[in-house]
Amino acid sequence: MTAGSNEQKNRYLQYLETVTGPLEDKRRYRRHKARVRALPADYRTAVDALERYMQFFGPGKADSLLAMLDDLADLFEQSAADGTPIREVVGEDPVEFAEAFLRNYPEGQWIHRERERLADAIDRAADHATGDEPRRNRERTDG
Repeated sequence: MTAGSNEQKNRYLQYLETVTGPLEDKRRYRRHKARVRALPADYRTAVDALERYMQFFGPGKADSLLAMLDDLADLFEQSAADGTPIREVVGEDPVEFAEAFLRNYPEGQWIHRERERLADAIDRAADHATGDEPRRNRERTDG
């Protein structure tokens, strides 16, 4: 390959990553899915269900999401290797397990951003009605 074609290829890859996101993230996600496919069927079903739930409430940033998925795969791979029953892994309430698991990955969760947005909007509305300085600004300047 000539230097010009390498430059063109690099520009193409930059464009592609701009449109689709980092290619390494895609590779990492594919490796995760391959790990999950290698699990015994019942563990795979549990991981798939947890992933589906966590996709709605988990991190919105790729790095945090991939770290969470890798940790979930690690947990279930180890549990399958040890012969730990799924109920011993997730307990009697899978939602409680998923929520506790998600608390370890707060960065980028859309629900946190939406909670912050809601609190800010209410603060602005309440402070505007009373003529006060916005509450969040007071807290930030005080501390």
